[in-house]
Amino acid sequence: MPVIIDGHNLLWAIQNPDEDVSITDVVMCQALDTYFGITRDKAEIIFDGIGPPDKTGFNNLSNLEITFSGRNTDCDSIIEQRILDSTAPAHLTIVSTDRKIRDAASARKATSIQSDEFWGMVTKRLSKQKRGKEPAAKRTGLTESETELWLRTFGLDRQPPRTK
Repeated sequence: MPVIIDGHNLLWAIQNPDEDVSITDVVMCQALDTYFGITRDKAEIIFDGIGPPDKTGFNNLSNLEITFSGRNTDCDSIIEQRILDSTAPAHLTIVSTDRKIRDAASARKATSIQSDEFWGMVTKRLSKQKRGKEPAAKRTGLTESETELWLRTFGLDRQPPRTK
C-alpha cells in the first residue's frame, strides 16, 4: 500500500519537549526507510521548501522517496495532488495531522493516519525487530576443553598465576 507522509507535520508531531535532544529530519527518514524496508510498502515523504543545503543525509535511502516542495508550492498542495492523481486512492495511506489533507484523503476513500499514531506504529515495529541471539559463551564463558584447545592453538602453556 503506497504511503504519503507530510514530512514537517510528522517531524513536529514526534518531538518530545521533555527530552534534550530532538529528532532531526534525516534521523526520522532513516528510521522510516528501515520501517518501509520491513513492511515492503512504497513510501514518499514530502517536506515544505527546498530542504537543507546539504542533502547527503538523505542519500542511500532505498525504501523512502524524499520530495521537497520547492519555493513555488507547498507540501499540502503536492499531497492533495498526489491523492487526486491516484488511480487507486483506496490503496493510499496518508500520514498527516492536517485536517485539510485528511479531508482530501477521506474524499477519495484513502486511509489517513494521524502523524503521532503512525510514528507509534513505526517505533513499535522497529523495536520488535529480531536481534541475533548472543552466544551462550558470552554469558557463561568457555568450557575447560575449549580453553585447552585455544591454548594449544596459540602455543600457550597454562601456568598458575604468579604471586608476589
